[in-house]
Amino acid sequence: MGCYETQLYEKNFESKIAFMKVTPFETYQHYLSLKNHFTNPKYDFFKYGAKTRASVASFNKRRDKYWFEKTSRKYSDEEVVQFLVSNFAASDNPQNLWIGEIINSGERTYADWTRRKQSLTYLFKEQSNELLLNNELENLFDCSKGHPILLKKYLGGDVSLETFVIYDKIFSFRKKFDKKLLDPVWETVSLKIQKYNPFLNIDVFKFKKILREIVNE
Repeated sequence: MGCYETQLYEKNFESKIAFMKVTPFETYQHYLSLKNHFTNPKYDFFKYGAKTRASVASFNKRRDKYWFEKTSRKYSDEEVVQFLVSNFAASDNPQNLWIGEIINSGERTYADWTRRKQSLTYLFKEQSNELLLNNELENLFDCSKGHPILLKKYLGGDVSLETFVIYDKIFSFRKKFDKKLLDPVWETVSLKIQKYNPFLNIDVFKFKKILREIVNE
């Protein structure tokens, strides 16, 4: 097999892997492991994957197993993970995120998340322009009077989780805030940033350049 044929084979194989369907039980395992990831500071989905202590027998006794069956038919392995990540990331309380909530509003949450990811650069530019319209960049992180502007804007819905996490990727402010903001609101947000960060794969230098251009306008 020549070099071109080998590359073509590998590309086709990766494409098939990406669209491989999962079993209902595997979907359930993804649900449990991602819930653990977003709620347990010590658990890392990227380290442990979808390994759980759940058994097929216990899964078969669940009244909501039909939803996992439906989801496994609709999405590939990769899409199941993205679907669940979007819902856990959007929840104010992932620990209490009931599967019924995901059943009722999960599709809309996933669609919104997908749109934000597809327009990430535009979203970051627009929200950064708004943030810096009446504020100096350094003032966004000022904790001297309590919650900084950037956090207030996120909590108020003016800044998306994605933009918020990108700012942390650029400035690494989360650990600094952890030392200064000793309140349950920030603790919850800090954990969400920490857990969502590895799912947001971006070119940090690209977004640094965008921000630099806005600041220098």
